Amino acid sequence: MADDGAAAGVDPSPSSHPIHPAAPSDPPLDAASFTHTPYYCEENVYLLCKELIRAGLADPAGNDLYAVFISNEEKKIPLWYQKASRTNDGFVLWDYHVICIQYVADAIQPLAFGDSIYGRLFRVVHGPVFLRSFASDRSHMKDPMGNWIELPPMYEPIVAEDGSTNNLNEYIAMSNNDVGDLESMVNDVYHNKHGVVINETLLPLLFSRLPE
Repeated sequence: MADDGAAAGVDPSPSSHPIHPAAPSDPPLDAASFTHTPYYCEENVYLLCKELIRAGLADPAGNDLYAVFISNEEKKIPLWYQKASRTNDGFVLWDYHVICIQYVADAIQPLAFGDSIYGRLFRVVHGPVFLRSFASDRSHMKDPMGNWIELPPMYEPIVAEDGSTNNLNEYIAMSNNDVGDLESMVNDVYHNKHGVVINETLLPLLFSRLPE
């Protein structure tokens, strides 16, 4: 989980951090204006997509939005500028994280360390598909005794249109074997319930092929 994500992260010493790109420019939107619950990044992104559509900041059907689940086989993904970090550069190693991408030219930055154990995989799900299909009963945030690891959002859990109450793991589970060829993914991202899984090398190529 990330600082607004899912499970506990590992915070290596600063000297062990993989090389990372320069800090991004300030976001154009005030995050405080959106519903946000720490450690529940998947639900935060779901509500963000809904709010962008409602506010007229996205296509009315969400066609310009993508939910992107980030993880890998090791469940160790490096991210920076995280509120939960104990280091100056905001570094945290999470098991997974979820982000919303709208303007891909601004969001996709050159990535390093793609061939290491920190190489990230990305499950890209088209916005309308994500909003119809995603569900979480928040059970991943309870310990074996049924106690909350982190307090849940105040609103009701998200239920998919087909009645599913929990399919979060279907989105965050991914391996290198799930990465397909670019041509098929350009089409499949709009039709597959779970989107497509892509690696760091192919990620910018995929978005360069999708309509802005």
